[in-house]
Amino acid sequence: MNQQLRSHIEKVVPLTDEEFAFVAKHFLPKRYKKHQFLVQQGEFVHFNYYVVSGLTKLVYLDETGKEHILAFAMEDWWDNDFQAYYTQSPATLSLVCLEDTEVLCLSLENYRALCAGLPKIEHFFLEKTIYGFLAAQRRILSLLTSSAQKRYEQLVRQHPALLQRVPKTQLAAYLGVSRETLSRLSL
Repeated sequence: MNQQLRSHIEKVVPLTDEEFAFVAKHFLPKRYKKHQFLVQQGEFVHFNYYVVSGLTKLVYLDETGKEHILAFAMEDWWDNDFQAYYTQSPATLSLVCLEDTEVLCLSLENYRALCAGLPKIEHFFLEKTIYGFLAAQRRILSLLTSSAQKRYEQLVRQHPALLQRVPKTQLAAYLGVSRETLSRLSL
């Protein structure tokens, strides 16, 4: 797990063995089973999650009980209800395992200690935040301006592995279409 995290961080900033030892001691490894919640709507968020193995979905359950899928996260991705994590407020989103999942957990206290103790890591998280923000903007624009066919093609192009791992009903919910429409799009 630690080597995977180190490789992930070193895509942005190089680390000495000493620096990585400092980083690694701030993370807590955890395992979750399929269908288990890492974050549950209404509860406080204690960790940020780096996915070592497995697959999660970030969802919003509206007042009618309809599930809206905001994101999926697989190996080498981070996911969370970031608003709840950073503001230490109850979650408005849930993070649920779609497969058995291993994560490295980072508390807000440890995140702050890492950034204060190693400016390289602060730079790493800034870069991750910027790219996450850009991806969110692209997704919003796509939902607002693109046809279902274009959104599907974009998903196939950007994340083909998801098509093999995510149930069709969940892919349809992510794309904002019915299961039947997704079937027609994927022909």
